[in-house]
Amino acid sequence: MGMALGDALGACVEFRPHEYLTAHPVKNLMGGGTWGLEKGQFTDDTSMALCLATSLIARRDFVPYDQLVRYKWWYQYGYMSSTGKCFDIGAATRQSIIQFEKNQKDFANKTSIPIDYMDFLCDQNCLSEFNVYCSEAGVAGNGALMRLAPVPLFFYRNPKKAVEYAGISGKITHGDDKVYDACRFYAALIIGALQHKSKNELLKETFYTENKTWFGDKDLHPDIRKISDGSYKKKRGYEDGIRGKGYIISALEAALWAFWSDEDSFEKGVLKAINLGDDTDTTAAIYGQLAGAYYGYKALPEEWLEHMYGKRFIKCLSKWIVYEGENWSKSHIYDDGDTEHNDVLPEEILNRSRFRRFTVHTMVSKASDSNNDNQNIATTYQSSMPKNDRRSSEDLTNNKPLQAATSYQSSMSKNDRKPSQGFSDKKPLQRATSYQPCMPENDLRSSKDLTDNKLIQEDLELAPPGTYSLGNSGRRQTHNYLFGKFPKSSKHS
Repeated sequence: MGMALGDALGACVEFRPHEYLTAHPVKNLMGGGTWGLEKGQFTDDTSMALCLATSLIARRDFVPYDQLVRYKWWYQYGYMSSTGKCFDIGAATRQSIIQFEKNQKDFANKTSIPIDYMDFLCDQNCLSEFNVYCSEAGVAGNGALMRLAPVPLFFYRNPKKAVEYAGISGKITHGDDKVYDACRFYAALIIGALQHKSKNELLKETFYTENKTWFGDKDLHPDIRKISDGSYKKKRGYEDGIRGKGYIISALEAALWAFWSDEDSFEKGVLKAINLGDDTDTTAAIYGQLAGAYYGYKALPEEWLEHMYGKRFIKCLSKWIVYEGENWSKSHIYDDGDTEHNDVLPEEILNRSRFRRFTVHTMVSKASDSNNDNQNIATTYQSSMPKNDRRSSEDLTNNKPLQAATSYQSSMSKNDRKPSQGFSDKKPLQRATSYQPCMPENDLRSSKDLTDNKLIQEDLELAPPGTYSLGNSGRRQTHNYLFGKFPKSSKHS
């Protein structure tokens, strides 16, 4: 939420120079300005972060391919936009998304997978062969850092994985090594904040060396190492060379300078970040990620929060990502032999010797159509449920509407699970993906709550008006919006 607030606060003066903001400093949340937004609406920074967050939740893991798919949906259809359109996108991000689309087409031709199925690719063998690095080397914009927060929020219980995945999340769209290491270092700071380290501990020059095991055997780039050593600690800020520019080094320095000099106040820090000028929304969004994790939700100004677009939706996603991250940590705690993160896990988890995992069976079925030679690909995920409570592979692959679809059925009570036929007989859901989280029946974030809860029906306001408004069919349309079903007419040209 701190990131979204920073983004919304800086949006109205994006690209304004420091001289302008010296004469007309931002002091409050406003609308209008650069993009003509309503008060509280956000730009590309938050939209891309929400794409990343929904990918982690839906896939329950770090899947760069799926992240790129959602960035493409945002670019083409306005997925997770506050206006229903992609109205603000960096040149490097746009080029990477275009390259990703080209890679998808080339891969589809190579493997004979119909192009319409490529956005729902789940087979691990296929994913491992797909090149997700869509940026040229040397691209060092701040667009990778502005969306980072969901990764450390999901994986912070395993700092080594969180830092590694943070670097990859940036490099798939921005290919420079400085971007990779800026994301790794900033993710480590967010992890430290979530582990309740003091501000002095986070900002002292030895933070990197004291937590070097989080970074594996890869040292930080020299330019990022200078920042970790405190190059941003300049009392006069702008006069001493701090700049809120689009270059990754400048952006990281500016955000950390604002955090270092904010006098323990989110409000003061985020306004300092904005009033540096230039890329105001992104500098403030980067600041807001660390400051939000450190100060917490209650420290955010209430008068700003009440105008924040999609506030309750973002809060819901934040809780959901923490929940799924905890489940992930339970099933991966021993995967790499690294147990240093055990101290941040509940004691009852540490005392368990085994963790129940999903049994995942992936089947790719090839069938010939009488009219063409296209492959019909069906991927079935079957969890550890009673045999008579599970859809058979034959049922899924022989049911025409479910060909090329992915059916997720988790270990929930039979009455709480939507039958496959209930999805497949609706045209908008053909080739869609049904995700039903495996959560305790009495959990506040149960599958039923997340899809049918009135809170979600009222607050999925990120949907373009008249297209994804939830109305009375909350479950199905929530499913459509979160998991990417869009009418062709809404495609970004």
